[in-house]
Amino acid sequence: MMGAIVLSHRWLGIAFCLLFAMWFATGIVMHYVPFPSLTEAERFAGLAPLDRDGTRISVADAVAASGITDATRVRLIQRSDGAVYIVSGASGQRAIRATDGNNALVKSAGVALVLAQAHASQRKIDASHASIVGHADYDQWSVPNGYDRHRPLFRVALGDVAGTEVYVSSLTGEIVLDTTQSERGWNWVGSVLHWIYPTLLRSNWALWDRVVWTLSLLALIAALLGAVLGIARIRFRKGQISSPYRGWHALHHLIGLAAALFVLTWIFSGWLSMDHGRLFSRGQLTPAEAGVVNAAPDWREAPTLDRQPISPSAREVEWFAFNGHVYRRGRVDLGRQALIKAGDVPRDEREFLSAREVLTLTMRLVAGCDAPSVVADDDFYSVQAASPGAPVYRFRCNELWFDIDGADGRVLQRLDASRRAYRWAYSALHTFDVPVLMAHPYLREILIVGLCALGLVFSMTGIVIGWRRLR
Repeated sequence: MMGAIVLSHRWLGIAFCLLFAMWFATGIVMHYVPFPSLTEAERFAGLAPLDRDGTRISVADAVAASGITDATRVRLIQRSDGAVYIVSGASGQRAIRATDGNNALVKSAGVALVLAQAHASQRKIDASHASIVGHADYDQWSVPNGYDRHRPLFRVALGDVAGTEVYVSSLTGEIVLDTTQSERGWNWVGSVLHWIYPTLLRSNWALWDRVVWTLSLLALIAALLGAVLGIARIRFRKGQISSPYRGWHALHHLIGLAAALFVLTWIFSGWLSMDHGRLFSRGQLTPAEAGVVNAAPDWREAPTLDRQPISPSAREVEWFAFNGHVYRRGRVDLGRQALIKAGDVPRDEREFLSAREVLTLTMRLVAGCDAPSVVADDDFYSVQAASPGAPVYRFRCNELWFDIDGADGRVLQRLDASRRAYRWAYSALHTFDVPVLMAHPYLREILIVGLCALGLVFSMTGIVIGWRRLR
């Protein structure tokens, strides 16, 4: 048995020592430079104020013109080529011109360039030398599945000092992603390596999922075998732990003992990041629950909202379905909005959904729910609302929890016992996402960087030993 463990660990270690070193090194980089994305603050800052004097068709007419029969959300934004409604449903989304109901697809590079320059202008980014540099379904920074509803994407280099590039959706004309030269450079030695994320592989999600899951599992087995072997080889001399090995083997043994707990939990939790429903639930609504939450409303209710004035400083207006009714929220700032329900009178305008309104929806989802509570920032299962400062309502329905955004009515989390366990097995172990450390970011940073550095040194001893064995 021990001979089999030695041989298995030796050759799995030789095969994966470089991968281990890469994961620890890139983990340090990722702590400081995450994968590029367009934050909600950046997206909202790039929106122009709505033209309140422009002639617009009704929301109900926009939904009808889109052909999306299961539409549950409609947003009104001001593009540089006019106001557009963006109609969204489970079956897809489409941009409709607010003036005449025609399709507002972005077909030409020239239009995409103007839209990108307008977005940059709102964010005070110099785009006087902007140019189109790509038009494709995928590139290295747009491979995540979240962009599927916007492909193909126009990539526009703004020509500013930071080397910013933005991506324009050909379906809605929105800016959906931005990157800077610094982000791109660091991510080549960060996320791209860490997640094994080359475009050719990642663009095929199913293949990428199987490849990375398998590699992570084999790496975990190699680490487990090493831990068993390391403990079995412990020697005690004069009351102190020592190693029967010499040179690099002794360093590998002793550093491995010191780093064993971290290495095992980090590799294990990293493997779980690729779980995707294999061992734990995915936290998704069941078809029955989705049928309740995502039920299309009677959009003929929406015109009653049109009689309510929109704030002159509004940058985005969204109509959404919630519990069978149509609501409208006008966003005047990142953390400020005015919410009203179809049929309400003007004095009923408020900022967010009430706990009572959300309770009526959860009672239709599942019986036996407790009174709602607002999720605190330091909650063990914390979650962020769409708008800063908006409440997130948590409903505990026996073993099933629902977290609902008070700003726009979305179900942010569905937490069953399996999903709550996954939160600790993955997030807590892999990113140290626990309240006490999140409240002390410098301590968390020291732990993450220090332990990854220890893992890197340990991996380097394995590389030296493996190279010598191969020679």
